[in-house]
Amino acid sequence: MKRILTILFWFGIMFAHFVGIMAAAYALGGLAEGLFPGASRLTNLVILMIAVVMGIASLLTVAERKWSALMQDRIGPNRARINLPGLKDNALVGIPHFLADGMKMLFKEDFFPATANRLLYNLGPMLAFGPIFALFAVVPAGPTVSVFGKTVDMVVATPDFGILYVFAIASLAVYGTSLAGWSSNNKFALLGGVRASSQMISYEVALGLSLVGLMLAFSTVQLPAFVGNLTNELGTGVAASGQARYLWSGSIGGFDVGIPAWGFLLQPLGFFLFFAAAFAETKRAPFDTPEGESEIIGYFVEYSGMKFGLFMISEFVEIVVLSGLIVVLFFGGYHLPIGGEWLSNLAIMKEHGWLYGTVMGTVFWAKVMFFVWLQLAIRWTMPRFRYDQIQTLGWKILFPTGLINVFVTGALVLWDPSLRALAVFGLLEIGVLVALTLSSGAKKEEGHEGHGHGGAHGGHGHDDHGHGLPAHAHAATAHADTHAGAHSGAATASH
Repeated sequence: MKRILTILFWFGIMFAHFVGIMAAAYALGGLAEGLFPGASRLTNLVILMIAVVMGIASLLTVAERKWSALMQDRIGPNRARINLPGLKDNALVGIPHFLADGMKMLFKEDFFPATANRLLYNLGPMLAFGPIFALFAVVPAGPTVSVFGKTVDMVVATPDFGILYVFAIASLAVYGTSLAGWSSNNKFALLGGVRASSQMISYEVALGLSLVGLMLAFSTVQLPAFVGNLTNELGTGVAASGQARYLWSGSIGGFDVGIPAWGFLLQPLGFFLFFAAAFAETKRAPFDTPEGESEIIGYFVEYSGMKFGLFMISEFVEIVVLSGLIVVLFFGGYHLPIGGEWLSNLAIMKEHGWLYGTVMGTVFWAKVMFFVWLQLAIRWTMPRFRYDQIQTLGWKILFPTGLINVFVTGALVLWDPSLRALAVFGLLEIGVLVALTLSSGAKKEEGHEGHGHGGAHGGHGHDDHGHGLPAHAHAATAHADTHAGAHSGAATASH
């Protein structure tokens, strides 16, 4: 009970920070627009990307250790302390570990291999971090509102080619990993770089196909257009658009309810394809074969100090950016599933645009943190895939499934431009996926029961290859494998 209350307390602190940050972002944006048009984009760059994205990514180094400890029934990071009265006996939720890591990376010796290519060796960490960080520039974190009589957009840039920008910049990250492995002049680093680059290239194909269905459904490539606008936002009176509109709607005492045109409902298969492909792009478990300690040394084995820090922090930045893109593309962005029109019609929201923007911006970051948590949970739940399994998943499963999804989506959009037929088909897909998941779980439980029954009668179990092993040996082997995988993952995160 104490642990649950502690978690709820820190969740409250986190959301309070998001409220303050979004209020400050809109206020500073309004003041900056008074100086010259477009100045709010610069304040958004500082607050959204440097403060929020980098702040969350840095704290995730501690959050991942805490979450893995919670899942594995361990204490977690608590040894680093601040030697001040009243603080030296307090672990401070592991925050001193994050500070100690930063100091260690800044002051650790900057090792340079004698036979490495100096230019490309130094360029590798920059190319690994820079493109990932730049992706968030096109992610809208809040609605466009009027502050101090000036229009403020809560996004850094709104290019006409929004989603194409994501594809183009994300594809540059492969150069960082491949150059890091090759320029180090280390055979193990080279093998890790080859694995990483081939894995990233394989999943970029499925990543692109997964979003074609959304482009067909919403007839746009701009991320703000995917999110859409409510009827009363900015007082334009234009009908709701994008994911802000309802496919089927009703009203209960002025409170709007219905089924929104969220990308997840229209493209559930596209969502799972995008999530799997983007997760593989991060090169984190279960797709962490480029860094698998039991198989091969990572592509950044020759890097130390802050150069290694850039490789490490780029993975956590990618978690935040991926979560933001998922929210914008598939889960309505900063919009609520119901009650959005009712909220925007409130007198206080119409009078104070910054307040409405703060509420919606906090909704956006709440969704982002959910998908951040989901990625951490997957990372500490699933074991590492073999490399051939990763390539099979990308080329033989995700790629053809993405092609089929594009053809079916195009046919349904042509048949019913209102997207209701596409939504019905999407709901059927969700039902089929849930049924398959539940049925596979039931079959697995039946299999375990049958195996245990045979063991109770003194029989010997057999594995898939026909080798005779006692039932208790199977259990011991499985326990040892699980323990080894968890220990390896914890060592990687700690390193």
